[in-house]
Amino acid sequence: MSVTKILLLLSSVVLLPMAGCRIYSLSGATIEGKTINIHQLENRARNVVPSLSANLTQKIRRRILSQTGLSPKNTDEVDYDISGKITTYEVTVTGAQGVQVATKNRLTIGVEITFRNALNEKADFTHTFTRFSDFSASQMLQSVEAALIEDIGTQIADDIFNKAFVNW
Repeated sequence: MSVTKILLLLSSVVLLPMAGCRIYSLSGATIEGKTINIHQLENRARNVVPSLSANLTQKIRRRILSQTGLSPKNTDEVDYDISGKITTYEVTVTGAQGVQVATKNRLTIGVEITFRNALNEKADFTHTFTRFSDFSASQMLQSVEAALIEDIGTQIADDIFNKAFVNW
């Protein structure tokens, strides 16, 4: 059998089952709608970092728009609507040496998200997503804060995307 025939056979085996499907995505996401409104997150944490709200909102936007092909709209007439608030931004000690010497600190960020699906109300949710990252107690928070926020923000954006659009 020639290589061309083998490739033709393999592609038909892969594509034929998809022919009857109305909605599918190679990312694992199920997207029926076309539009989304992603609101700026409110910062309600006790400790406020001025740029945190904008940074997390942008991360969530980029993650969702890059994986779904949805069109962003600033209106209430959309298929999907995401709003929320930052509820937690805190540093705690996670590791200690001896009785009173901290060795590790942890930055924790929590975001409460409300997701509305105009096409399927059963998919609506309000959920708090919390992630953290540890850093050495010998480092000043200010020197590692941007990298920690970047890492935690990516994890939170992935969690929100997965809960909203991926059927686990």
